[in-house]
Order: sequence, then C-alpha cells, then structure tokens
Amino acid sequence: MESRRAGKEIGPKAPAAPNEGLGGGAAEQAEPVRIVPANQRVPVVLDTDIGDDIDDTWGLAMWLKSPEVDRRLVVSDTGDTVYRAKLIAKLLEIAGRTDVPVGVGIPGQKPSYDEPQRAWVEGYDLNDYPGRIYPDGIEAIIDTLNSSPEPVTLICIGPVTNIAEVLRRDAGVAWKAHFVGMHGSIRRGYGGKPQPDAEWNVKQDPKSCQVVFAGDWLSRTITPIDTCELAKLTGEDYARLLDSDDPVLRAVLENYRLWSTVWMKTERFPAKSSVLFDTVAVHLSYSREFLMMERMSLSVTDDGFTVRNPVGAEFDVAIDWVDLDGYHAYLSRRLLGMIVR
Repeated sequence: MESRRAGKEIGPKAPAAPNEGLGGGAAEQAEPVRIVPANQRVPVVLDTDIGDDIDDTWGLAMWLKSPEVDRRLVVSDTGDTVYRAKLIAKLLEIAGRTDVPVGVGIPGQKPSYDEPQRAWVEGYDLNDYPGRIYPDGIEAIIDTLNSSPEPVTLICIGPVTNIAEVLRRDAGVAWKAHFVGMHGSIRRGYGGKPQPDAEWNVKQDPKSCQVVFAGDWLSRTITPIDTCELAKLTGEDYARLLDSDDPVLRAVLENYRLWSTVWMKTERFPAKSSVLFDTVAVHLSYSREFLMMERMSLSVTDDGFTVRNPVGAEFDVAIDWVDLDGYHAYLSRRLLGMIVR
C-alpha cells in the first residue's frame, strides 16, 4: 500500500499570475511557464497536514529548496496539529530555517491512521524551537496576509479546515492571496481509472473545501490527482537522492523509512519514492513548466467530489503533463539543491 490518499511571476506588476497566460477554456500550456520573474520571490504561506501521508514531508523539503519562494509561515492542519507542528519545526531546524514561523492549526478528528513519523519527533518540544511558534495558526495566517505589502500565495496541501476558519474570521484576506492547492479529481481517479474519485484532501472536510473554493481569492490554482498522482521518483532520479549527504534529504528519508514500514508493509528501504502529490502544488506556486493548464469552473459536493459547475468558482487546473519525465528530473535536481536562480 503506497498511500492512504489512494483510499487519499507573481511580479511587481499588480500581481497577475498565477492566472496569467491562460486562455478562456481550452487546455493549453501556460505562457510564460515561469510565474515569478528572476529577480523576485513569491511570498508564501504553507498549510499542511504533514505526518499522515509522507508526500507532505517531501513537499516541505521541496518548499525549503525552492529559491523562488519567500517563506513567511508554515501551519499544521487537521487532526493532531501539535504533532504535525513538531514535524515542521524539527525539519526547519535541520534546514537552518528557524527564521520561518510555525503555526499550530485547528485540531480535529481524523480517521485513526497510524502515524509512524511520530517516532521521529519523540521527545521534541515545540517550546525549544528557536523560531516563533504561533499557538493560534489561524490568526497567524490572517496577520501574515494582512501585514504583507504584496499578495501572498497560500499553498494548501491538506484538508483546508484552517483556511475555511481564516475566511470565517476575516473573509477579506482572500483578496490579498493567491490560492494554490493539491485538491480534486477531475477526469481520472486513483490508479488512472476513468472515473473521478472523492480526493483525500477534499473528502476529509468537504464543507470547509466548499467555503475555501468559493473564497474571493486573487486566483485559484489546483493540481488534482489527474496530474499529481503521476509524480514519483524512480531510477537515477531517485538514486541520486539516496546518495546525498544533504541534511534535509537525510531527514526526509528517515521519515520515509518510518512511514514505509507501516504503509508499504516492508522493512526494506523502498526502491522508489512514494507518490509525491504535494510537490506539484509547491511547483505551481512559482511555475507552470511541465504542465498543461486548463481554466474551468468547479465546486465541491457534500460527499467530497470536485465537479465541473458553470456557476462554480474559476480555477486554473493542472489537468495533464506536457513533460512528466522532465518534471521528475527537475524535482530530483531541485531536492538536491542543484537548481538555483
């Protein structure tokens, strides 16, 4: 079993992207593929349910390795949010990025999945994190968006329980942010089947997803499982990560070993990565390269399906790959720190 989810240039000008370059409805590759100009960085808040599926851990590592990103805040989402905040904080410490604040999101009930990464933060105390810890991650998000002189990109790679509460407390902050999410299933379901599924992040909290999808964001961009389920490192792209002495990668692989003993039911270290759903959302915060984008109107049903709806909110959807092999090679090099701007 590889993943429970299977069962889961903003530039100085008025910031136009991530919508910029997209046509009215036909599928096309966005131009330019780079969203952020070479001399700019995208201010970003990351909202994550790290600590269940391992892809959030890979996604956080990619976020830390992306020079296009101005890291403003990371917030834990859903379930045991203190446990998740510990994972975030410890990885930030290892990366030498304790300048990045950590917010603790809304705790809530989730299915009783094993949390094998908990062993990695055994004995870790959030009070010892050298950086800033916000016990109320919702207010931290609101304050970060309101205090920024430029629009912030909000990357959401989990159920959006936190973000729905952000909008309930201050709906106006949506005008100050671009929404980028790993959500939905549009034309294909898990395993490539031709029928869409209720995707994990959506079906865990459909009501919150309905609120968030309808928010008045500057723009909305998602990678559904149509594309992100195909992101997986194998062969040389994966092997070069195993040979690295990079401390962030070593930490990711330690967590991957813990996770794989439960979810892949093996004591042997995996010969390939898990499905790296969330890395695609991180990538979309600053680039459209490798992907085919399509503009469509979407809404969320009460049972967690993401559906086309002519009166739904407009999204830029990464609906297919233009160059999947290219993305895999790029992702491997990015995680190794070999791609700089």
